Amino acid sequence: MTTPATHHRVLIVGGGSAGVSVAARLRNARVGDIGLIEPSGTHYYQPLWTLVGGGCAPVGKSARPQASVVPRGVAWLKDRAVEIDPGDRTVTTASGARVGYDRLVVCPGIQLDWERVAGMAEALRTPAVSSNYTYELAPKTWELIRDLRSGTAVFTMPAGPIKCAGAPQKIAYLAADHWRRRGVLGAIRVVLVLPTPGLFGVREFAEELERVVARYGIEVRTNSELVEVDGEGRQVVVADHAAGTRETIGYDLLHVVPPQSAPDWIKAGPLADPGNPAGYVEVDKHTMRHVRHPEVFALGDAGSTPNSKTGAAVRRQAPVVARNVIATLGNQPPPASYDGYASCPLTTARDKTLLAEFDYTMRPTPSFPFIDTTRERRDMWYLKRYGLSALYWNLMLKGRA
Repeated sequence: MTTPATHHRVLIVGGGSAGVSVAARLRNARVGDIGLIEPSGTHYYQPLWTLVGGGCAPVGKSARPQASVVPRGVAWLKDRAVEIDPGDRTVTTASGARVGYDRLVVCPGIQLDWERVAGMAEALRTPAVSSNYTYELAPKTWELIRDLRSGTAVFTMPAGPIKCAGAPQKIAYLAADHWRRRGVLGAIRVVLVLPTPGLFGVREFAEELERVVARYGIEVRTNSELVEVDGEGRQVVVADHAAGTRETIGYDLLHVVPPQSAPDWIKAGPLADPGNPAGYVEVDKHTMRHVRHPEVFALGDAGSTPNSKTGAAVRRQAPVVARNVIATLGNQPPPASYDGYASCPLTTARDKTLLAEFDYTMRPTPSFPFIDTTRERRDMWYLKRYGLSALYWNLMLKGRA
């Protein structure tokens, strides 16, 4: 075994919400010698991008310098991880550095696979196509919504796990509500393409969303998926997997969401779940510990836990990972357990949000026991628009929530 050039007691791969939150919690617990590998100089609060695309928030509010969120006492390695060797307990970076660890926390985020749908990547460069899944494109979404007066608007969602699975629907509802307020909704055909058999996997929330869809007159294609985009011709091909048919739809506005997977280097590495082609890091769904390499933990979008990939899930996973890392450093078994909690604040109008909270049981698990969160509410809109971002920057990233 070759001694690595650098070694940390705890090494974290990824400086997004998961990595920074775990680092902060470890520092709050007085754990020393923590390294954080993150190539980006900017940290993004991605949940705001739906509101940016809907014309309800400025995109600049979603970005801050990465240096401002890395906890004090944590060594930031501004580099990109490209390989993990759990046998040698080392991580290799794009610059060729080899970093050793006693405990490894893997949270590099999720990969947007634009090329997996024929024509999607090229269509993003055409005038009528956008996506809220990048910082650069979210403002374009609002420009398209704001300028549309008639025609056909298509909103799509891919099959498989994606980050914030409610986002493909949220922007459709925000757009429809804007057009309703402008008096042009009747002249716009709105089509929502979903790979799932229903609008949501929890019955109580699905029933409320069915009422929202009816209010706006949205055509929902369930069990269906976008399989081809002709950006120049402004047409999409939608496959109905239940019926075994394909439909070509012309559009004047198209909002796409790409298929997603673990980063390629994770997929090709020894930590990936061999039974999952998406290649997520294979962890125990409760302890967040790798099932084959006990020195390794993972959380966030790149982990294999069967829950929605949301910031709210990270907020519940981070304390579990931090406690279990600390315990194993002391040769103790992991004491903390994650119950699969996730939350999806579904913006159903420009002043209403349906706060869907659930866990591994796929039953509602409300955080506000005295109000009915199975219905769209104005107070939940204010929570989504202002409260959650304040919670994120001021508490979650500092390991306090």
